Amino acid sequence: MSTVYLATMRTTPKRSLLNKIESLLKRTGINTILQRNELVAIKLHFGEQGNTAYLRPLFLRTIAETVKTLGCKPFLTDTNTLYVGSRSDAVMHLHTAIQNGFGFSAVGCPLVIAGGLRGKNGVRIPIDGEVLKEAIIAKEIVEADSLIVVSHFKAHELSGFGGALKNLGMGCATREGKLVQHSTVAPKVNPKTCRGCETCLAYCPAAAISVQDTTAVIRQDVCLGCGECIAVCPYKAIEIQWNESPDLFQKKMVEYALGALKGKETKSVFLNFLLQVSPACDCYPNSDAPIVRDIGITASTDPVAVDAASCDLVNGEESIPNTAIKKMLRKGEDKWRALYPAIDWQIQLGHGEKMGLGTREYTLVRI
Repeated sequence: MSTVYLATMRTTPKRSLLNKIESLLKRTGINTILQRNELVAIKLHFGEQGNTAYLRPLFLRTIAETVKTLGCKPFLTDTNTLYVGSRSDAVMHLHTAIQNGFGFSAVGCPLVIAGGLRGKNGVRIPIDGEVLKEAIIAKEIVEADSLIVVSHFKAHELSGFGGALKNLGMGCATREGKLVQHSTVAPKVNPKTCRGCETCLAYCPAAAISVQDTTAVIRQDVCLGCGECIAVCPYKAIEIQWNESPDLFQKKMVEYALGALKGKETKSVFLNFLLQVSPACDCYPNSDAPIVRDIGITASTDPVAVDAASCDLVNGEESIPNTAIKKMLRKGEDKWRALYPAIDWQIQLGHGEKMGLGTREYTLVRI
């Protein structure tokens, strides 16, 4: 049984929510997990342009300052997205992060976009998964000495909910790794928007693309699935085939989490912020109304336990009226299933336990 710590939203003039974040980190034993002069990756989601549910930069500054008091060198990091948006390359990703308030002056440490300029700089990590035998993890995350995973806890349209496991598995993968999790086939070309400009040909490492009758064609049998063409297409004509089943998607995501933690199993801490619990992923350029009240922050050294506890805490609340949950739900009723009836969100927790990432059995300690 793992220990999960909970800092509620109740504060006093002498003990703010920021003080509680410091207390959470100390209770996880961070002072013994981190060693002096270590490079510490603080993994978060910088938020898309237009999204407002991402975590406040001040929270990250508190975490970074706590890490610095231990003589370590923290940096905030995320990987480029698979889809085309405001975070699909490192230049726009940094621009978006700073625009959303994550500049050095606000967070007190550098920002590093892991995986390189276009999200293809990764390390192939051997894993003994049920589905996968390797995970392609962004190089900067692999090379960091320790990892603090800071997640905005929310609902998600493919996994039911998104927390520490998703932030690890999907959030630490290169573009190729993200495509492996989302799809079993190569990207596809939309002939209505493709102009045959041949930009994708220059970037395809497998020479899997040709132009036929002014339209790009991708050979499925040759494509490596790196997703490079998706990022470089100036007309957004190359699209992901979102064809993975939710059950298999969750298993792949968890196995990628296993790869992201390889070598850092005892060098990682996980914080879930149960604030503005939105009904969909933060990758959208908007944030819909929260489905439950703000609950607090959970922390643990066990990613499965911290997600399990966070799910139970959300389900232990009444739903808020006039949100994406159409029918008022009582305490104890399943909020994730109400949003996504076809998604069995328990799969990622069960598979995480099976893969040895942690346990669903936990003791909740309120601080």
